[in-house]
Amino acid sequence: MTNLILAPIRINQLALANRMIVPAMVTRLSGEDGLVNQAIIDRYTRFSRGEVGLIVVEATAVHQSKSGPLLRLGSDEFIAGHRDLVQRIHDNGPSKAALQIIHFLKIARSGWRQTVDMLSKDEVKAIIQAYGDAAARAREAGYDAVELHMAHAYTLSSFLSAHNKRRDEYGGRSLETRLRVPSEVMLQVRARVGKDYPIGVRFDAEECIKDGYGLNDAKYIALRLAQLGADYVSLSAGGKFEDAKLEPGEAPYPYTGYSGDRTMPPASFQDAPNVYLAAGIKAFFAAQGQTHTKIVTTGKIRTPSDGDAILQAGQADMIGFARALLADPDMPKKARLNREHTIVRCVYGNVCKQLDENFKQVRCGSLWPREFLHAPEAPNDDIAPVWPADGASISAKLNEDGRVRVTWKAAIDPQGVYGYEIFCAVNGGEFQHLSSLLTTNYVDETALAGNAYQYRVRAYDFAGNRSLDSAIAEIVVPAPFAADADVLKVR
Repeated sequence: MTNLILAPIRINQLALANRMIVPAMVTRLSGEDGLVNQAIIDRYTRFSRGEVGLIVVEATAVHQSKSGPLLRLGSDEFIAGHRDLVQRIHDNGPSKAALQIIHFLKIARSGWRQTVDMLSKDEVKAIIQAYGDAAARAREAGYDAVELHMAHAYTLSSFLSAHNKRRDEYGGRSLETRLRVPSEVMLQVRARVGKDYPIGVRFDAEECIKDGYGLNDAKYIALRLAQLGADYVSLSAGGKFEDAKLEPGEAPYPYTGYSGDRTMPPASFQDAPNVYLAAGIKAFFAAQGQTHTKIVTTGKIRTPSDGDAILQAGQADMIGFARALLADPDMPKKARLNREHTIVRCVYGNVCKQLDENFKQVRCGSLWPREFLHAPEAPNDDIAPVWPADGASISAKLNEDGRVRVTWKAAIDPQGVYGYEIFCAVNGGEFQHLSSLLTTNYVDETALAGNAYQYRVRAYDFAGNRSLDSAIAEIVVPAPFAADADVLKVR
């Protein structure tokens, strides 16, 4: 089978080396001044060395007001820093760079937040103009593309939302009026950057809130954006204020409710839960004869092989790997070198999300050693970790609370052991990857009474080399009930 995810693809006039994308991820690495700094450069050049096709640099404000540790491009003074960032990305690998630009409304610790129905028409026009100005600066800075942020809890997404409470031509009376501001932004940006410059749009294909819109609206939103010249649409879901958890004295964070889990699906969710949205829009595009605009899907897609299966099925054109590439930026290079087995796999514990929520610098808190702000560089190393002479001594014991605790000895590696993968089989079935972790113990909270469990582990080093499987630890979790059929009969 052709490895489609490694195949080149063209977006407008831009040629990408492969179909893997780093979607825009908040880093909180910028200072309050909104300028590109060394930490920002280090984060994105690390992705470039990993050979991802397209890096979408984090959401960058189009307006002038300060916005905490967030990049800005609301005036010409910011262009030089962005130009340096783009040059450094290009110098470090084959990756191309897009800049995601964003506008957001005011929010207070009291819980109050500005909504689109509070904006005057002059303020709306100023937002449209600000997008055009920022896009022009992005091109001047040397970015290979610009991406318009129309997703989640922010301004353009709020105009698109079924919860848009305006009652004028920019309001929520119809899909046409909800689309008017995003459409005018798209037209303004295209006029400022020219026909040959790639424009992407990131928007929610489902709001994932009560009375929010879903795929039926999203396919027409995508069609309108494509008709206005979007070269790709990157599909997200959720991330709304409407179901955010409210903490006294804290500004609401739009990723704390169910809709936030759909934006960044945690370990408890099935893999690739949002792919059906991309598949639905791609099929709709095919029926409409729309072949120019590419479809990007994202959300808990674990490996290049998983992404390739989605492409082979015709469900998308490109794959966004956010947390997976944060965990291991070398994933594209490893796939190209047929070393996918050495990928350090994200566990979707969402520590990165929690850091963002608490306004801390975003890093992989589950897998990276604490001293690393960015992913460790993989050494030139093909020596795998080994177990001690007497083996891993893996054991599984039942805690009083019914959970199974698995422990093992540390492995040995000349350049250091990075972490461990733990696998589990239930009642003699196939072994499945449960998690990856830095410690030598794991608590299985999913073990269920009345079943037999087998566990084994592999150690891996900074280069992703895996040890041999450990021995197997077996445990039968006793059932607290009688299994006799007569006892279980309903009386």
